[in-house]
Amino acid sequence: MPIVASPIDSVLTGSNGESWQQAMKSAIRDGPTLCRKLGLPESHGRAADCSFPVFAPLGYVSRMRPGDPHDPLLRQVLPRAEESIDAAGFLGDPVDDQAARVSPGLLQKYGGRVLMVTTGACAIHCRYCFRRHYPYHEGPHSLAEWQVAIDAIADDPTIEEVIFSGGDPLTLVDARLAELAGTLAEIPHLRRLRIHTRLPIVIPERVTDALLQWLGNSRLVPVMVVHANHAAELDASVARALQRLAGAGIMLLNQSVLLRGVNDSLPALTELSHRLIDLRVVPYYLHQLDRVRGAAHFEVPLEKGRALVKQLRDSLPGYAVPTYVQEVAGEPGKQIQFPAPG
Repeated sequence: MPIVASPIDSVLTGSNGESWQQAMKSAIRDGPTLCRKLGLPESHGRAADCSFPVFAPLGYVSRMRPGDPHDPLLRQVLPRAEESIDAAGFLGDPVDDQAARVSPGLLQKYGGRVLMVTTGACAIHCRYCFRRHYPYHEGPHSLAEWQVAIDAIADDPTIEEVIFSGGDPLTLVDARLAELAGTLAEIPHLRRLRIHTRLPIVIPERVTDALLQWLGNSRLVPVMVVHANHAAELDASVARALQRLAGAGIMLLNQSVLLRGVNDSLPALTELSHRLIDLRVVPYYLHQLDRVRGAAHFEVPLEKGRALVKQLRDSLPGYAVPTYVQEVAGEPGKQIQFPAPG
């Protein structure tokens, strides 16, 4: 079952963060409207397969180049006819999430950490999303429903870190996240809380005082992994949001996906790393595309990816070069793709 736009309204409750919530409510939800907004023919937005709907916040759309059908941000969110092609090796569950399920909503693939699929809602629908077919409706939707997973974490002293993922966990209101995080903080062997989110990039208004308060005051060490693929995503509003997070003592990492037509060039990756470092965000991972059904047109050959990372290493300080990784179903860790020799 793909993510759909309609469940988003069910999490837009609470007294704080009205600005980011309104940004989600006003997001563009179909391809022709997105194309009209950018001065492109509506025909560019009529894809053969619309089972995974468009969802693009207006603030993010404002960073796209009007009239350019090849804009790297537009390419990430606009459906294309290629999505309906049944490419060999591209699957509904490319990283085998279902095999890693410990209990509803709780996944464990690697030692020492578990992942909680907190929601199916996102602030943007990335066309290459590896969970675009994930059965979110089967997961917990309240603290009471999460109790089975919380008990499983409490019963395993080898678990030191919990990862909030989704969907996007920051589409949930701060009161709900704070309640869940507070319950986890009572488990003595937990040390860190990691949040994987695209919200500070696509809707920077989501970095609210309430978010900084509950995350910064947690007993658990906070780590936030944001997701930017191109330097054009990191405008002044995003910079302010990231600076607020860094100023609150939250470790900031970025993960990108290597995407054909978006960032598969040395200038694009170099500019992204420079911009991230300037904003005190570590370029953490560059992911090889997860082979999810509908995203084959984004795939970059591994050989090209390795060559690009080698070029980055030749021109950037080591801390500015992301680790090039690939997730392989069933492996005990992400597979590092070393640059080509010579």
